Amino acid sequence: MKGGAHGRMSVGIRATPEVLYDVVSDVPRMGEWSPECRYCEWFDGATGPTVGARFKGSNRRGAARWSTKPRVVTADPGQEFAFVTSHLRRDMTRWGYRFERVADNSTTVTESFEMLTDMPWYLRLSDRLFMGVKDRKSDLEANMAETLARLKAAVESTHTFETGPTQTDWALPSPHPPSGAR
Repeated sequence: MKGGAHGRMSVGIRATPEVLYDVVSDVPRMGEWSPECRYCEWFDGATGPTVGARFKGSNRRGAARWSTKPRVVTADPGQEFAFVTSHLRRDMTRWGYRFERVADNSTTVTESFEMLTDMPWYLRLSDRLFMGVKDRKSDLEANMAETLARLKAAVESTHTFETGPTQTDWALPSPHPPSGAR
């Protein structure tokens, strides 16, 4: 893919922007939603979503296995969470999640990506040979749709709603122990 390539997908979820931000920015849970990411963990002293915080993501697709060390670039609770992945110390891809309230207990979540630089030829070749991906942009868009569908199912099956403007039982439990508890 060329620098500047981008894509986005949106879904409506019955939860507040604040709840959805908390769930998405809890990066150790990313593997629950993403079809490629298996797990993430904060590192370099980071314990949560703040600008500059870094985490390690472990990914798998077909025969390919790789890890990334993204850097959080936007951490605006209830509004946006975004991070940048790098390759050879150059920012490569910006991933973002925006949260737009559309009703008392409903939010449109938009996941997006933007290529910040051209993908090197050897990574494009790896996509084809080891992952069977011929069109990475279309593949990423399909993965975003799957990620958002999984996020929606998890959040909506966990939360209960009262009629009216109040909400209850918003805590989405994390199956991951706090950092340092492993």
